Amino acid sequence: MTASFTHDGAGTDADSWRRHPRWGAVPELHLVNGEVPCSRLVVVAAHPDDESLGAGGLIATAAASGLAVYVVLLTAGEASHPESPTLARHALATRRLAEAERALGILAPEAPLVFLGAGDGGVSDVEAEVTTSLVDLIGDGRSTLLAAPWRHDGHPDHEAAGRAAAAAALRTGARLAEYPVWMWHKDRPDDAPWPQMRRLDLSPQVTQRKWLAIHAHATQVQPLSSLPEDGVLLPGRVLAHFNAPVEHFVTEAAPADDALDELHRAEADPWGVDVRWYEERKRHLTLAALPRPRFRRALEIGCSRGALAEQLAARCDELVAVDRSPAAVAEARARLADTPDVRVEECDVPGDWPAGRFDLVVVSETGYFLSPGSLDRLIARISDSLEPGGTVLLCHWRHRVEGWVLDGPDVHERFRDSPLPPEMAHYEDRDVEISVLCPAAQWPEPST
Repeated sequence: MTASFTHDGAGTDADSWRRHPRWGAVPELHLVNGEVPCSRLVVVAAHPDDESLGAGGLIATAAASGLAVYVVLLTAGEASHPESPTLARHALATRRLAEAERALGILAPEAPLVFLGAGDGGVSDVEAEVTTSLVDLIGDGRSTLLAAPWRHDGHPDHEAAGRAAAAAALRTGARLAEYPVWMWHKDRPDDAPWPQMRRLDLSPQVTQRKWLAIHAHATQVQPLSSLPEDGVLLPGRVLAHFNAPVEHFVTEAAPADDALDELHRAEADPWGVDVRWYEERKRHLTLAALPRPRFRRALEIGCSRGALAEQLAARCDELVAVDRSPAAVAEARARLADTPDVRVEECDVPGDWPAGRFDLVVVSETGYFLSPGSLDRLIARISDSLEPGGTVLLCHWRHRVEGWVLDGPDVHERFRDSPLPPEMAHYEDRDVEISVLCPAAQWPEPST
């Protein structure tokens, strides 16, 4: 059993961890992911000192290897001494931010420190905003290593920071490595997730720089005063866990991003598909853009609650409608229960994919909810399952999509640049863009 978070108490000593056969013996954490080299490291810290303790060696190693390094600091750590009679919260915040700058200057002198300004102890209240900020910073993350506090570290701010980073990793395609901090103090060695852990061996020079960076956080490793309320937050028994020529990271897969499912669970019609004129008009435009009156077997990706599928079914002998949100799938199944030849599946594309081939694939308002790498894999999936002479129809909102990397025009451009059939029709206005990709031979001849 793991213990709940507490910074005081004896905890588990460093020697107990180092006697464990897996400590320092797990596989290496490489800066090359398959054939994709890492060119950028983004490190998330809930409080000043988290990055130095858990990933200081990684930061220094990456900087020395020529990687671009960014440290994203969520809070100023102003609540570390809540009863201090010596430093008010704002004064402590100012001092701790200066310490973080000093520590980063030791580890990676050219690296910027990005401060998001969340309240210490309140990261979970702004978790979605943190995710959005990380997505905006990372962009296309296929060559980015994202390091963040472990989602099960025991401290609520660490865990919220880890969850936000995990969501950002999914949305950007960044590789995620989570660093434990309080796990070493509160847990026992047999409780660690050793099968998911990777190690980074540190050179003597990097080990020394990490130790200097840790001690740059003077408010945490030294008392603020002789008063008990100003005591040391990181005593020697805790610091001993981080005085070693190796760092450990957890590399378990990020959980599914359930933001869209939460929307469907919170509201019966989150997009207003049955009440907004934009939605009704968009469906009419989509159906009118189809080059043929009827299709044999169609696939709709991202069907939401089934409003488009309900009308698309009248143009298809068979329709498979998929969505990754269980709540949306349940609503779509109820809506389409009496519509013949329609099957609704819970399917997280492009990893999941329905069987068979299709002569029509519709991607409506969903392409920008994928990472750039996942969108490329979606295009490959569609290409592999599209019948010769098949049609791909895209329809997307044209404005900025907060919290994701891509917008509608990005999605359409990537499809146009793919091996799929050429774009034979295009429509756009202020709000919506529609593209029809199909062989020229499939485009209807004008009637005489």
